[in-house]
Amino acid sequence: MTAGAAASGFGGFIAHARQAGQLVVQPRMGMSSPCAMRAGLLATRQAAALTVGTITLDSYTRIGDDARAKAAVAAGVELNGYPITSYDVATTRGVLDGVAGPEFPVQIRHGSPCPERIFGALIDAGLDATEGGPVSYCLPYSRMPLSDSVQNWARSCELLAGLRQTGAEPHLETFGGCMLGQLCPPSLLIAMSVLECMFFRQHGLQSVSLSYAQQTSHEQDIEAIGALRRLAAEWLPDVDWHVVIYAYMGVYPRTPAGANWLLSEAARLAVTTGAARLIVKTIAEAYWIPSIADNVEALEMAAVAAAAQRRAPPVLASGDTGLYAEASRLIEEVVDLHPDLDRALLEAFRAGYLDVPYCLHPDNAGRTRSYIDHNGRLQWSRIGSMPLHDLVRPSRSAEAELTAAGLLTSLSFVERRFDYAHLEEEDLAGQVKAAQPPDPRSQSSKER
Repeated sequence: MTAGAAASGFGGFIAHARQAGQLVVQPRMGMSSPCAMRAGLLATRQAAALTVGTITLDSYTRIGDDARAKAAVAAGVELNGYPITSYDVATTRGVLDGVAGPEFPVQIRHGSPCPERIFGALIDAGLDATEGGPVSYCLPYSRMPLSDSVQNWARSCELLAGLRQTGAEPHLETFGGCMLGQLCPPSLLIAMSVLECMFFRQHGLQSVSLSYAQQTSHEQDIEAIGALRRLAAEWLPDVDWHVVIYAYMGVYPRTPAGANWLLSEAARLAVTTGAARLIVKTIAEAYWIPSIADNVEALEMAAVAAAAQRRAPPVLASGDTGLYAEASRLIEEVVDLHPDLDRALLEAFRAGYLDVPYCLHPDNAGRTRSYIDHNGRLQWSRIGSMPLHDLVRPSRSAEAELTAAGLLTSLSFVERRFDYAHLEEEDLAGQVKAAQPPDPRSQSSKER
């Protein structure tokens, strides 16, 4: 849902799709070769699904190491994404020419706590949609001080917002609903998603999307996304917004059947909750970087699952376990710290009001913990200084206090659930072995 359909651009495309009752699906695709990147965009556009394009950047570009990125480009070394700041503008415009446009918007995805040069490069290339956030692209992925990331993101948001003076409607998606990808209870994901979009609005953006990553319980996710939509309507009434779901971001199933089932569940979740967009994962996730064909297959499978869900009987709303109240409290307490959200976010982490479990960044208090209960739901086992003591009763059971082995077991919870639901253990081992890529060493010995 939006506060009023955006007139154009990425947000406008999504709004029109939602009004037509269609789910937009999107890959996480990035290749260092301009020719391969263009081929990936064309294949995404031509897939049997309603799609938007993605250019995911490489690791060197994300951390601002342009020297290594440029050296790799000069040497013809393949990177794990597209080094947009290492190519001249004409090269990137050539990748997009005749592919990107009003009927097929393209988003830059990156992962950087210092994105100003990236924003400048995408603007120069004629694009106006990207994603991230001052917290969500700092804590999980860098050791940069949070205060530096906030300043970097404030400047970058204002740079992107400047496109509004040209008649464009730039779009920014928060990664806040995906903190660490797994084992973060939904209330914190919801709060971070809303807070980062409020940060974007403070710095001039009027078209945003709120992310939420599929977690360990379908029923809990339905409640969480309902709470996210409710809070977005309350806190972002004057901007265009939509919700984007990420297919599960943790350890992925190793069997094709398990991976396909998990992706189908993500598509059904998106349709059930009224989300407008889904970012897919593929059956190759457990083994290698997905190919263009892998991504197209995932996009089309998600579209089929979404269509089937629309034909299915309506899903009853999930019960209220307090996720809305928890997330609402976190947002209110952060906002009350300071009228400037830049300062409020920093003070919230210093005070431990926001505290991501299992996150080792120096600016994260690290006093919270979570666990997966017997129903598969993510719950708090410790809340540290988060202002939730009257809303949350952390479990003190042995189940809730994770050992190192217990943490590893929790991280593979979804993988095991979706793989073993289809196969006996012996069959699983055979499929896993068959699905693995050939060992190049054994291949070389055969050739010799």
